[in-house]
Amino acid sequence: MENTYPKHEKLKSRTLINQLFSEGKSVSKYPMRLVYVQVSELDDSNIKLGVSVSKKHFKKAVDRNYYKRVLREAYRLNKSILLDAVEDKNYAFMLLYQTKDRLTYQEVSEKTIQLFEKFQNTINNK
Repeated sequence: MENTYPKHEKLKSRTLINQLFSEGKSVSKYPMRLVYVQVSELDDSNIKLGVSVSKKHFKKAVDRNYYKRVLREAYRLNKSILLDAVEDKNYAFMLLYQTKDRLTYQEVSEKTIQLFEKFQNTINNK
């Protein structure tokens, strides 16, 4: 399994993002939230992921970009948990960082793993 975040896994479709926030469900693990929706068909992969950091919490773009990079890296290294959970189904995800707290990369990575495992449990319990 490759630890990559290729272009075809990036969530860019405006219609898919709108569908995600209108119909999607979410799981939270402070300070992050994972919004997800099962979609009928995706082009190259069965996962699409976008990341977001609130402008309300981090006024400077430098800080927002740093946390987006950290979230993408945490996803890249731990996406096998998501892939095991979704199996053959297609999902779109948005990973949100929702606090003013400035966590270290290690803390963000641990919380990401816990969040993905929580998602895996909710999917398996359905």
